[in-house]
Amino acid sequence: MTDTIDSPAVPVPVRSIALLSLAAFASAATARVADPLLPQVAEEFGTSIAAASVVATGFTLAYGLCQVIYGPIGDRWGKYTLIAAVTLLSALGTGLAALAGDLATLGGLRLVSGATAAAIIPLSMAHIGDIVPYEVRQPVLARFMSGQIMGVIAGQAAGGALGEWIGWRGVFLALAAVYVGIGALLVRELRSPRVVQHRNPVSVAGLVSNFIALARSPRVRLVVGVVFVEGMLFFGGFTFVGAYVRQAYGLGYTAIGALLAAFGIGALVYTTTAARVVKALGQRNMVLAGGVLLALAFAAFALSPPWWLLPLPIAVCGLGFYLFHNTLQTQATQMAPYARGVAVSVFASCFFLGQAAGVALGGPLAEAVGYPPLFLLAGATLPLLAALFRARI
Repeated sequence: MTDTIDSPAVPVPVRSIALLSLAAFASAATARVADPLLPQVAEEFGTSIAAASVVATGFTLAYGLCQVIYGPIGDRWGKYTLIAAVTLLSALGTGLAALAGDLATLGGLRLVSGATAAAIIPLSMAHIGDIVPYEVRQPVLARFMSGQIMGVIAGQAAGGALGEWIGWRGVFLALAAVYVGIGALLVRELRSPRVVQHRNPVSVAGLVSNFIALARSPRVRLVVGVVFVEGMLFFGGFTFVGAYVRQAYGLGYTAIGALLAAFGIGALVYTTTAARVVKALGQRNMVLAGGVLLALAFAAFALSPPWWLLPLPIAVCGLGFYLFHNTLQTQATQMAPYARGVAVSVFASCFFLGQAAGVALGGPLAEAVGYPPLFLLAGATLPLLAALFRARI
């Protein structure tokens, strides 16, 4: 089964990419489900929001650190094969997290979950980079990202609604079941001729050479440096929006999850219009527009509007973030075609290490000065980063 994007000369295996998008759904849901659950986890274990944020930082830290392992393995043995395997393994770590008896154990199991889920989205992007030409790749990546964005919506909304109904433990069990189902579909798809895998086995010496070449490339240093700072600034603020809503408005977890789900709605506006947006604005102006929208959204949070207005800036966050981030993703798939799996994995590693750093710094900062100054800091610095990257593309 194939489809075409913009040109009949470019066949795209829709079913295979759709299943990768489903796997990305599960990975993103597992990552973002922590956002609305932070207050609930803190209350159950009798600790602060900053301490409970280990359920977010544990996942993202492992996610970032493990990228450099999965990239070479995917290049050698096949990216699609590895994605199917780690999707099934992710079910185990996510399910065990539901059994955690203390915060330290929960943090450790979230670390395990992040380590297995780490391969899914970056290697999916690299696989798409292998089979889709660069000139039509950004809209295809945007379609793939629809699953990731729906995972963000599901993680945040279900984390709130299901968390209130069946508790955070039940949420993790439900996610484990989702992983099992998607993993089984991926294994079945592997037997199909639709899956064409580009393998590039390299020796240890060759791998070291690839990493050195990446480190020496100004383009690579620019893209991975910007994505690290982007992850740190954005998630160092946005991760705490749910806790801020709980503190400032006293809303329940279902309402918090529903509000946070507006982020995904804004992101879907981008993915459904990506082809037209890329054509109208171009990558450089997309980055700048994303930075400006993020500045406006975080400024709105800091002003503490009525709670029923919050979906608007949250949705603007989703639109602005993906205008910026999808451009970075597309650049990452082409910054080192000779070792695409390794290059995209390094990109993802820096992005999630930036997230972990941002959340680790954002929690204590919010406790010290409050949430509005944290949001203002993110809103002031993200457009500056976008302008810097725009000037260097």
